[in-house]
Amino acid sequence: MNVPELKKSYLDEVMPALMKNLGCSNVHQLPKIEKVVINSSFGVELDKNGIEELRKDIAALAGQSPIVIKAKVSVSNFKLRQGMPVGVKVTLRGNRMWEFLLRLIAIALPNIRDFRGVSSKLDGHGNYTLGIIDHSIFPEINVERQRVNTGMDICIVTSAQSDHEAIELLKHLGMPFRKHSSDSNPVQAAA
Repeated sequence: MNVPELKKSYLDEVMPALMKNLGCSNVHQLPKIEKVVINSSFGVELDKNGIEELRKDIAALAGQSPIVIKAKVSVSNFKLRQGMPVGVKVTLRGNRMWEFLLRLIAIALPNIRDFRGVSSKLDGHGNYTLGIIDHSIFPEINVERQRVNTGMDICIVTSAQSDHEAIELLKHLGMPFRKHSSDSNPVQAAA
């Protein structure tokens, strides 16, 4: 069976470096990536064909078919009825997860114009969520047939006990974090 390149790198290079940096004596103490969840919400502005196109695009990115998320409650202000499709979601584990992460880190993120790195803020439990405005940065997306640019959230769930451990793991895997020390949004800092 073919082992993904990023997983090989994790096993051969990242694990020994993490053991040294985090002071772990056992490989089972090291943080690892458990799953990657790709979620794209589109609200009510897409028709059935648009929903199917988005589902195909996410399936091309993930290598497996996503599920369609439906509204749980009706909200009249948003013209949303219970049971209407509002997004698609796919959870990646194993080799598909490692292959997607490699494409994200090595191909898609560097393809963003004026890319300076991603924020290094985590959720406090060692999980990292990255928002992407336009999913056409991935080479699997056919830009000619794409009708609307749809954003997505990519959540990387780790087994890390703290944000520091997760940051170390993601840095060693090659996540392109911003170089400067302040990742805060200027709008938030002024408030």
